[in-house]
Amino acid sequence: METVKLEINGIPVEVDKGTTILNAAHKVQVKIPTLCYHPDLPAWAACGICVVKVAGSPKMIRACATPVENGMKIVTHDPEIYQIRKTVIELILSTHPNDCLQCPRNGNCELQKLAGEFGIREVEFEKRLRNLPADDSTKSIILNPEKCILCGRCAIVCQQMQNVWALEFLGRGENTRIAPTADVELNDSPCIKCGQCSAHCPVGAIYEHSDAKQVYKALENPEMHCVVQIAPAVRVAIGEDFGYEPGELLTGKTYAALRRLGFKGVFDTNFGADLTIMEEGTEFVERFVKGHGDIPLITSCCPAWTDYMEKYAPDFIKNFSTAKSPHEMVGTMSKTYYAKKLGLDPAKIFMVSIMPCTAKKYEITRTDEMYASGYQDVDVSLTTRELTRMIKSAGIDFPNLPDEEADSILGEYTGAGTIFGATGGVMEAALRTAYFLVSGEELKDVNFTAVRGLDGVKEAAVTIAGKEIRIAVAHWMSNIETVLNRIRANREKGEEPAYHFIEVMACRGGCVGGGGQPYGATDEIRRKRAAGIYKDDAQSKLRCSHHNPHIKKLYDEFLDKPLSHTAHKYLHTTYTERKIYKK
Repeated sequence: METVKLEINGIPVEVDKGTTILNAAHKVQVKIPTLCYHPDLPAWAACGICVVKVAGSPKMIRACATPVENGMKIVTHDPEIYQIRKTVIELILSTHPNDCLQCPRNGNCELQKLAGEFGIREVEFEKRLRNLPADDSTKSIILNPEKCILCGRCAIVCQQMQNVWALEFLGRGENTRIAPTADVELNDSPCIKCGQCSAHCPVGAIYEHSDAKQVYKALENPEMHCVVQIAPAVRVAIGEDFGYEPGELLTGKTYAALRRLGFKGVFDTNFGADLTIMEEGTEFVERFVKGHGDIPLITSCCPAWTDYMEKYAPDFIKNFSTAKSPHEMVGTMSKTYYAKKLGLDPAKIFMVSIMPCTAKKYEITRTDEMYASGYQDVDVSLTTRELTRMIKSAGIDFPNLPDEEADSILGEYTGAGTIFGATGGVMEAALRTAYFLVSGEELKDVNFTAVRGLDGVKEAAVTIAGKEIRIAVAHWMSNIETVLNRIRANREKGEEPAYHFIEVMACRGGCVGGGGQPYGATDEIRRKRAAGIYKDDAQSKLRCSHHNPHIKKLYDEFLDKPLSHTAHKYLHTTYTERKIYKK
């Protein structure tokens, strides 16, 4: 590739042609401050904090959006640039509330950090707040436009990365604001509750709806039997809020922390993932081998994706796996199988799921099937961020906790269960078991590496018992339509489907990059989190869901067999076409 030579603060540097000044500066350890920029998104130079000088030019230019040129001599820091940046920050602060102590981003706010770095103690401009009301209509994420700094990240994420178009700029000049499309409530917009807007917001303008108060109340009630489960992606991200590197596998410490918080039963969503594979894998065999149902089969464990499908792609409802997501399966088993085994009143069981996802908060009340036990199967879903706050406020020294084990009745899992946390993981886990179900033989190599990685759409063909299975894996929502349109095109031509099995995850990188994970995720961090997931898989004694002895016992003692009447009652759901806007 052609390279470009230039100087940054007198330091020579050579970078690939097309590199921005911002990224070229990183190469020589020069940090240019930014606020609107995020590596996931196209730079659009909204905030103006990254201005720099270029020799021979009377103008200051924005480093995040300007590619380097041969011979450039760039100055990134001098008294004039400092004063301009400081003034921009002060102007932003003049329209921003001063309630940092009550803000969910306190201590982890990019604007707060910049104000500290620039030593801002007083704001030179008159305060101009607009008293805009917060929107908590989804009960998954909260939009607080009063805190919005108009960086545009959330709108770009929603429109370009997710292709949902639930957020947009409204108004002009000083009246400009970010709001739901058509200025309706967020719950009446196309919003799919994925939380990627909150994950990319630099301040506290969008954040998760917290249900921690309900959990504290249940834990304090001596009559309640509080149980909890953790999702695969939680164990490789929670450590980031305690000083660990992304991807550090902290399953045992998380179990220990949950017991110290007061939970009487500590389970693992990975057990539910193994159970999902047994149902979904059998469902695939029924459709692909026996012809009982539509092909392709599309995975359904991502609630933001199911929400999107019901709104934007209802023509694929028949293709959706009816299997519930793993945390719902653990929820319903806790109030049936677990309750029966321990002689507990299911009305007194309070199930909490710790998820990397904000859409799970919506999913737990999505349909009547989420009450299959006769009670709400999962009472509360908390994000990874909410759990870390609970651990810290309880005075638990997380890094020094001993490793503990989950409660075996709903806690043992295989490597297949844990890889659900990464894009491609559901597909890989399903193929491991589908191979056995179709061929009657065990795989010699259970690694399907073709479906791993961060490519937006991954395709592969797998031959099982002489049958070719064409698969696709898509993540982050803007990639989904490409896959769906290929299938639609085949349908119109009366041809065989382009794919037989499809996995979809709404968030970039899959659940490791979920909207409820610790802030600051980039592709580098997502890769590290995924590496932790695959490490957990590789070190597991059992790596296929159908080998899990506790899953076998569950079927023997309670569910009978995959897709049985009992399994359908407790482990499956339905889908309904929905309008994007309510009337």
